[in-house]
Amino acid sequence: MTPKVALVTGATQGLGRALVEGLARRWSAEDIVYLTGRDARRVAQAVEALPVQVRGEVLDVADPHAPARLAEVLADRHGGVDVVFGNAVMRVGPDDDPRAIVEEYAEVNNFGTTRLLRAFAPLLRDGGRFLVVASSFGTLRHLAPALHDRFAELSSLDEVDKQVAAWRDAVEDGSARGGDWPGFVNIPSKIGQVAAVRALAAGRRDDDLARGILLAAVCPGMMNTPTSALWWDVRDAPSPAQAADVLLDLVSAPLDPAQYGELIRDGAVLPWR
Repeated sequence: MTPKVALVTGATQGLGRALVEGLARRWSAEDIVYLTGRDARRVAQAVEALPVQVRGEVLDVADPHAPARLAEVLADRHGGVDVVFGNAVMRVGPDDDPRAIVEEYAEVNNFGTTRLLRAFAPLLRDGGRFLVVASSFGTLRHLAPALHDRFAELSSLDEVDKQVAAWRDAVEDGSARGGDWPGFVNIPSKIGQVAAVRALAAGRRDDDLARGILLAAVCPGMMNTPTSALWWDVRDAPSPAQAADVLLDLVSAPLDPAQYGELIRDGAVLPWR
C-alpha cells in the first residue's frame, strides 16, 4: 500500500505539534507526517523528539511563494497528500495595537491560509482531508449585519483575499475604529478563514465528495495555552493534545457530506449565518 502523507503547518508547538504527534501515533511507521514551521532550528528540534515517520520542512506561509514551492516538492516525492492541517497562526495579545500588527496578522492567518489552499488542495488524494484550524468566532453572527455581504457568498479565494485586504487596510488607516468592524482582530480574521474554505469548497464539492475528500474549517475550542491565558481563564480548558484528538477523529471518521465546506466544532457544524 502507498504510505499516507500528512502536512501540518505551525507545528513546532501547541496544537500543531499535538496534531503531528497524534497522526504519528495513529498511523503506521511507513506513513509520513511533515512537521512544518518558519524557524529551521525549531523545526529540527521538534522533529528530533518525535517518531521516525515525522519529517521536518521549513514553511513560512507569509512568504507568497513558499506554500507552492513545498507543494511542488511533496508532489515530486509522493505524488499527492492525504491530510493537510492549516494551523499556522500569528498570535495577538490584549496589549497589541491592532494598527501595528494587522498587516503581519493578515499575512500569516489569512493570506497564509489561502496560499495553502491554492497550493495543497489540488494534491489531495482520494479520501483526503484538508482542515483549516479556525474558531467559533469565524461565523457571521460575530460580525455586524452591515458587513455580512462582504463575506457571505464569496465564490473564489481571490474574492476572499480582496475582502480581507479591505478589512486590513481599514484597521491600518484607523477607519475601522468606531465603525462596524469589531475591535478584536481575531474575529474578522477567523471569518475570512472560514469564508476561504467555503469559497474553495463551492467549486469542488461534487468532485470531492465523489472522491471521499473532506474540506472544512475546524474549531478546536478553548485550550489551555499561554496565549489563551492572556485573554481568558483557561485553567480548566483542555490541553492542546486533548483538543487535537477531537480534530484527528475527523481524519479517521467516515466522510459526512453535511460537514463539507463548513466550520466544525466537536463534530457538529456551526451555522455560517
